Amino acid sequence: MEYKENELFTVEGMTDEELFAHVDHNDLESEKITAPRYSYWKSVFRVFFSKKINWFVLGLLVLIIAFTYIYPALSSYDRFENITNAAAKHLTPAKAIKLFGFNIHNILGRGSAGQSTFDAVWYGSRISISLALICAAINMTIGILLGAVWGYSKKFDLFMTEVYNIVGNVPYVLLISVLVLVLSPSFWTMVFALTVTGWIAIAYFIRTQVIIIRDRDYNLASRCLGTPITRIATKNILPFMTSVIVTYLAMEIPSYISYEVFLSYIGMGLSDMSLGKLIYEAESAMVTPGWGFEFWSPVVVASIITVTLYVSGQNLGDASDPRTHM
Repeated sequence: MEYKENELFTVEGMTDEELFAHVDHNDLESEKITAPRYSYWKSVFRVFFSKKINWFVLGLLVLIIAFTYIYPALSSYDRFENITNAAAKHLTPAKAIKLFGFNIHNILGRGSAGQSTFDAVWYGSRISISLALICAAINMTIGILLGAVWGYSKKFDLFMTEVYNIVGNVPYVLLISVLVLVLSPSFWTMVFALTVTGWIAIAYFIRTQVIIIRDRDYNLASRCLGTPITRIATKNILPFMTSVIVTYLAMEIPSYISYEVFLSYIGMGLSDMSLGKLIYEAESAMVTPGWGFEFWSPVVVASIITVTLYVSGQNLGDASDPRTHM
């Protein structure tokens, strides 16, 4: 392509006067940053929802929560409604639908007392998930705050390390079992047993993470200015550990459901009809022909709940890492 000599240094649509016009210097304008504003949580959700699998997992989680807390409030579940009707006990889904008609209550059959297995599973899920959420909230709150101070204060570190060496070496399941046996096996007894020492492992993990970043320049500057240790821990350290905390939380919530199911399965769990209690009472149905739905229904639902909570938490933890926001 050929150019005319007088067009070599011109821009289309602009004259020489416009190109070489004098521009005044403005100190205020020169201080402005032209980069787009960065929002941490907006970036977290942008990365999280950019993956299609997260939409599916989140939708499944919402469905589980709806059936766990909304469905029991709308259905009139009575475990002993058909206890005097021998024909209603231990029914497969096909037999239950034939006897009671096709509806959502009969799609998983009927249990040992003639109760709806579908309704029983979601009533049990409400107890198990509520237990897990309460225990996770207590243990994570205490563990994170105490772990932040533990990792930052060297004097407190000496004391808490000795406490951890003593308490941390006691088998967790054994401690829970003893407490449940000594106390009455109720919902709040289980909460107490799972939280009395459950926070210490979380605190030790947070302490290790805090040690890695406690001697950075901005923390040293805060100490020189006389900032209290608790404020440094909560303002300077914990915000940088969001992704680590979310990832750890993703492992904690399903673990409490697993503990409850395991303890109930061996006969030391809740007295309430939780998922673990349902599995425990339907243990004999596992090997009885035609009764398998009574056992496998709560097992499958408990597995789906734990896996969904774990996967959604892990993916949210990955999205919380600022290095994924680029």
